[in-house]
Amino acid sequence: MTIPYPFPYQGSKRNLAKTILQYLPTDTNRLIEPFAGAGAVSLAAAYENRATSFVLNDINQPLMRLWHQIVYFPDQIASQYEELWEAQLGNEKDFYVEIRSAFNKIHEPDYFLYLLARCVKAAVRYNANGEFNQSADNRRKGTQPQTLKKQIKQVSRLLKGRIAFSATDFQEVITSIQPKDVIYFDPPYQGVSRNRDSRYVTGIEFEQFVSTLNCLNEQNVSFIVSYDGKTGVKAFGKPLPKYLALQHIEIDAGRSAQATLLGRHSRTYESLYVAPALQKRLQRNKFHFAPVAA
Repeated sequence: MTIPYPFPYQGSKRNLAKTILQYLPTDTNRLIEPFAGAGAVSLAAAYENRATSFVLNDINQPLMRLWHQIVYFPDQIASQYEELWEAQLGNEKDFYVEIRSAFNKIHEPDYFLYLLARCVKAAVRYNANGEFNQSADNRRKGTQPQTLKKQIKQVSRLLKGRIAFSATDFQEVITSIQPKDVIYFDPPYQGVSRNRDSRYVTGIEFEQFVSTLNCLNEQNVSFIVSYDGKTGVKAFGKPLPKYLALQHIEIDAGRSAQATLLGRHSRTYESLYVAPALQKRLQRNKFHFAPVAA
């Protein structure tokens, strides 16, 4: 069995998850993701038995309702998706618009799963009124129902009974941290979000986020942050300030898809930051940090 992923999601760390797991100490109890999205790091950690339990939080409430259904009612959500997938056949374009309109009224998890499977670049986007407004990728029908059912059931087996869900502000979910917990932050990506990331009704302010990390340092909390990056010589977003004393690692994320389209050969590097408390835990495990790529 490979690591199962129940739905596509732009910004997912599925291709980097195993690399990020290198920075989880062997004594990790809870792994907490305040910006869960596709939960790729938690899924990889569950698959590799790198943590005892998990907390997935995202301010996107329909997303967290979908996660709950996947883990605790896998057969039901898989069946509902199959019904939608079959109902679209021969009328995919108009059917997507109908389901999107219905989702914006009642926020049913199966509707959201169908939209994620069909929308352009698996990119969740909302308008200023909080309505899902991403278009369909009309070149494809979405994941085949039997394939998706298999993935969903595997996710349920990995996480059922060892995970908690919430849909609240990221600061609220990190208030009861224990010494052996690790927080993995993957906030809205600066390179595309500008003033407000359209995945969320409200954005994440840089200064607010930095202040939160500083407070966690003062409490000796272990955390990892995915935040900025670069493609070639082009940097995305401001690096986190040096006074936080975070260990900076650059992860090679491969060739840039956009650069490839333009005939270039630039590679993308994503930044990972490791908190001082976590650095100490890793060093006790004889872990050695590699130098940052030039």
